[in-house]
Amino acid sequence: MTADRPLSDRLDDDDYPAYTMGRAAEMIGTTPGFLRALGEARLITPLRSEGGHRRYSRYQLRIAARARELVDQGTPVEAACRIVILEDQLEEAQRLNERYRSAAGNGDRAH
Repeated sequence: MTADRPLSDRLDDDDYPAYTMGRAAEMIGTTPGFLRALGEARLITPLRSEGGHRRYSRYQLRIAARARELVDQGTPVEAACRIVILEDQLEEAQRLNERYRSAAGNGDRAH
């Protein structure tokens, strides 16, 4: 479990579930109900504490904040979740693409 890692490592980990539902909602300016709706739409799946309470990571809060922006602009929650998922997939594909380009560029220099 992540609790075995040094505290300094956990504080820097974007995926460490550090925030309670109330704190997470406060941080992104929304309600616990909105976070539950994002969970029901499967945009984010918070981890559960030993007591069964939801815990959110910084990464999940960024995703939730982006969904909130879209909803605030009038996008239905389900559509906002789909948009955020597609944006996240696009960003990952672009990162991989850049890595492949860099690797190919390094190989070209050797010839």
